[in-house]
Amino acid sequence: MIFDNPAVGMLHELQTTPYVRFSVLAVSSIFFLVDPFAAIPSFLAITAGVDPARRSRMARKGAITCFLVLATFALAGRFIFKMFGITLPAFEVAGGLILLLIGLDMLEAKRSPTQEASGDTEEAASKEDAGIVPLGIPMLAGPGAISSVMVLVGQVTTAWQMFAILGCIAFTAFVSYLVLSGADRVRKVMGETGIRILVRIMGLLLVALAMQFFVNGLTDLGVIARQVGGQ
Repeated sequence: MIFDNPAVGMLHELQTTPYVRFSVLAVSSIFFLVDPFAAIPSFLAITAGVDPARRSRMARKGAITCFLVLATFALAGRFIFKMFGITLPAFEVAGGLILLLIGLDMLEAKRSPTQEASGDTEEAASKEDAGIVPLGIPMLAGPGAISSVMVLVGQVTTAWQMFAILGCIAFTAFVSYLVLSGADRVRKVMGETGIRILVRIMGLLLVALAMQFFVNGLTDLGVIARQVGGQ
């Protein structure tokens, strides 16, 4: 038997704990939607001709803005649900559709219009606070990332799950800062082709995640029968 090996058995047990499953779901859904790698071309266009120090400051502003926006929606998520009378299943279906549209665009290695409208990059190049708008929002913290955070918050039943979501948001914002502040080096190492391949892989995983959100919502609404013994 494969689990006769204690190390393998321990690894399997760790992977199936609810803590690990929820944390992996949170970090993957948030990071894939923020997707700092796909923002590299736009960021380099926005910061063309500026010195490295200013480029780093703009990356830091974008990452901080991303964290503050997503953390605010995470903390206020339940209040927003109650205030507008929105149920979690309805938001799962709506969020799944948004994620699906973004994921399909990522499969073509392009930015979704929900993350970056036409002309945003050119307009931002002349702005002093381009690190906040449009880089921080909506390029990083766009509707898809906000929807994903709201869906995750709707599933929270214990305090550690909320801490996990906030931790994943902080991790994503930090990695976004590292990627964007070193955008030149990242593009040289990975190349345009490498970045496109990575974006397509993330898009494929995002489409699968979107369908899972959609199925969860329909199941909670009773449209789809719940599987007996399902996770």
